[in-house]
Order: sequence, then structure tokens, then C-alpha cells
Amino acid sequence: MSTIQVDVVSAEELIYSGEVEFVALPGEQGELGIYPKHTPLITRIKPGTVRMKIAGQSEDEVVFVNGGILEVQPNRVTVLADTAVRAADLDEAKAAEAKRLAEEAMANHDSDVDYAQAQAELASAIAQLSAIKRLRKVR
Repeated sequence: MSTIQVDVVSAEELIYSGEVEFVALPGEQGELGIYPKHTPLITRIKPGTVRMKIAGQSEDEVVFVNGGILEVQPNRVTVLADTAVRAADLDEAKAAEAKRLAEEAMANHDSDVDYAQAQAELASAIAQLSAIKRLRKVR
């Protein structure tokens, strides 16, 4: 099967770079699946998991992204993530605490908390917890 080069980059570092058979990730309009020779595309992505099928490996490579931009060319996919974390490095307790704090901030309308920021933090925490649950089922 043919492959496509995928680079997942955060502001801090290159998280993943390599050839894959398939990549799936959360676009703004829904889940995107990309195979080699895909039509060129640029779109925003939502918080969620980037799943990559690597030739010869039974388990997918998984990276959590907290939003960003996706660029697709026929032979290259670039994910420019706001924040990216390898699936193995996700911390369930930290994500649950972030969710709780965001929910409290949204419930406290009298505070100086930016409601939109609290919503974004809540969406990110929920996406992380969902990714952790999905990874547990796979393993």
C-alpha cells in the first residue's frame, strides 16, 4: 500500500514525523480521513485525536491535539497544532481537574472569567478524557 508523509507539530516541538498509510483527525466540520494522493486542503481542526496507521504496525500512532490547522497535499499532511501530546503522555487526573475548573468558571457568572475561554478549556478537557477512554478500550 502507498504511504503519505505526516508531520504533527506543536509550538514547542515536532511530535511525530513519518510515513503512514492513513490518518484521521477531527476537522471543524467533522472527522477527516486522509489517504495518499488526497485532494489538497487547508482547514482548522478541533481538539481531539490524530490517529495514524503505520505500515507494518498493528497499533495506530495516536496524538492528542488541542486545535490547530491541517494542511493536506497529495504526498504530505501537516498538522500545526496549538498544543500536541502523545497519547501515552495524557494525564487523566489533570484532564479531569481541568474539566472541573472550567465547569466552575462557566457556572460562576459573577467572576471576571472569560466565558469563551472557559468553554474552550472545557472542550479541550472533554476531548482529552474521551481520547483516554478510547485508548483504554483499544489496549
